[in-house]
Amino acid sequence: MTESSVEFEHIPVLSREAIAHLQVREGGLYLDATLGGGGHSGLILAVAPDVRLVGIDRDDWAIQAARSRLEGDRVTFWQGNFAEYDPRGQEFDGILADLGVSSPQFDQGDRGFSFQTEAPLDMRMDRRQELTAADLINHYDEAQLADIFYHYGEERLSRRIARRIVERRPFTTTTALADAIASSVPRKYRYGRIHPATRVFQALRIAVNEELSSLEKLIDVAPTWLKPGGRIGIISFHSLEDRIVKHRFRNSPLLQVITKKPIIAQPDEIQENRRSRSAKLRFAEKIKKG
Repeated sequence: MTESSVEFEHIPVLSREAIAHLQVREGGLYLDATLGGGGHSGLILAVAPDVRLVGIDRDDWAIQAARSRLEGDRVTFWQGNFAEYDPRGQEFDGILADLGVSSPQFDQGDRGFSFQTEAPLDMRMDRRQELTAADLINHYDEAQLADIFYHYGEERLSRRIARRIVERRPFTTTTALADAIASSVPRKYRYGRIHPATRVFQALRIAVNEELSSLEKLIDVAPTWLKPGGRIGIISFHSLEDRIVKHRFRNSPLLQVITKKPIIAQPDEIQENRRSRSAKLRFAEKIKKG
């Protein structure tokens, strides 16, 4: 499926909890660092008619979808990596980031995020970027690939899988790569609870988009964008992200942790949106001067 056949309808996870902890105030200025289809942004703007917002996303498709949903002069859009954003002196009352890949991106086969359909090995969030998953798979050496699979996918058979990939490359499609990965693991692993390519595809996506290093940079710089008393909330979907958020919030000299334990989805939300099962939300507040 292409963009023309997939509507960018993304259900925002932990929306009740995120808006409540963000403490949106009248006349406030907020930053949605992962705009997606504009779900969280729409809820922020709905709090009061004079709330303003800056929305960031790497994906031009997401920006287009959000523009059509969030019409009006209260929203400013910026396409790019949130870690590279320059607020040009603006200070925000709150910042929210919902990490990971949205459901429409997975459903849009030609983006290459999923191996459920045959597609080019792409995985770029920002299609202006040159590096693709195919570049990594076909040009990195065996040790580099094994490191990526182990560190970003927590794949315990990383060396075995990397060896098989190097033996069989070049690869051009998601399904061919997934088949090679499946053929490299023991039978009981091949037919386990999750497909053996799942962790490798996660690792490739993280590596292509530099997701973890970008998250680290965001948490380091974002507190300087907040007004004193302003809050930052980050929704993560796997342990690698959550670990970074937890430790960077705790160790920041500018932030006070609001959520000692991560907020997770309630049963009613999980029933409505299965993606919320793995979501974890953490909040911190910029320390007030004096």
